[in-house]
Amino acid sequence: QVQVEESGGGVVQAGGSLRLSCTASGPTYSRYDISWYRQAPGKGREFVAGIRWSGGGTYLGDSEKGRFTISRDNAKNTVYLQMSSLKSKNAAIYVCNARDVGSRANCWGRGTQVTVSS
Repeated sequence: QVQVEESGGGVVQAGGSLRLSCTASGPTYSRYDISWYRQAPGKGREFVAGIRWSGGGTYLGDSEKGRFTISRDNAKNTVYLQMSSLKSKNAAIYVCNARDVGSRANCWGRGTQVTVSS
């Protein structure tokens, strides 16, 4: 079974930056497409960014374009989400999803909290 863990959350001032990390690991070698979702109180889970296993395809939500960057290091089984120009509306729990390319099974992390202060 795949284990998904996020890290890098914290408190940041409006206009500041944070880098989130998502690591997917399991008992066997696998290829994962990774996506980040935002979960804010009173709102549904919103897509933030995604990246294919090959790294050749990256995707950003409309609100994230120009401010966020997603990348990966397959040797470390880690995907990075660089967030810049953070706004109060970006405050939420950020959850990582790993989809196995072969089996298409999905695994979710527990999330990491991002708080934006004035």
